[in-house]
Amino acid sequence: MVILNSRKGNNMKRLILAATLIAAILFTGCGRRESTEEQAEEKELLLYCGAGIRPPVAELTEVFRHEHGVKVVTNYAGSETLLSTIRLIRSGDLYMPGDKHYVQQAAKEGMILSSKKVCYFVPTILVQKGNPKEIQSLEDLLKPGVKLGLGDVKACAIGRKTRQIFAKNNIPWNEVEKNLKFQSQTVNELGMQIQANSLDAVIVWDAIAHYYNRYGQEVPIPAKRNVISTVDIGILTFTKNRTLAEKFVEFTTSDRGQAIFKKHLYTVDAPE
Repeated sequence: MVILNSRKGNNMKRLILAATLIAAILFTGCGRRESTEEQAEEKELLLYCGAGIRPPVAELTEVFRHEHGVKVVTNYAGSETLLSTIRLIRSGDLYMPGDKHYVQQAAKEGMILSSKKVCYFVPTILVQKGNPKEIQSLEDLLKPGVKLGLGDVKACAIGRKTRQIFAKNNIPWNEVEKNLKFQSQTVNELGMQIQANSLDAVIVWDAIAHYYNRYGQEVPIPAKRNVISTVDIGILTFTKNRTLAEKFVEFTTSDRGQAIFKKHLYTVDAPE
């Protein structure tokens, strides 16, 4: 009887052990499936994006998320400000500033894997509706009493391009500064100043000027006197999602992506 009871006890122990192992395997399997599902839900990219490109990018990222299940977290700021952030943090997936100069600079510092052209920005003068100060040219921005706003060269692409435009046209910066009442961190802030009727004139991208046509009107800068900006998107060397980053770049530069830029009145064909 003792031997029989012992055998029964061993069999019972084996059954308990087998049941425990099966439960553990099933639990681990479920855990792995849940983890995989969570990872799929959590797929995301970090895009550092110039503030002036926000309208089309907001739509692009929404479409991309819907079609690929990838959330694109977007940090909008001035191009120079973003570059400083990338240098400091050294993480993220994509960089799309307001001018390719910044992507080239990042590439020189070993932070870009590849890049592609996305669109063009054409600088333009935006004045108050009706143009009460009768501004018709760059030189008119120097007229006494004109309250002028420009981008900060240390923060945003429009600031750097504006400096280049004045230099190209032999307009001394110290003369410009006499009327300079506001320097912005982003190009969008300049449009807001026209909307608020705080300034008489600003220099912004053509696409941004379109968004403020209820409050102001454009005074185009002649092509021969202008300095056009080419917007590139670059994949950062820090990316942990290179395949997804490449898919986003492909989508942004595809016919469908370019159509979204056109829809928001951004220039996708090289200006003459």
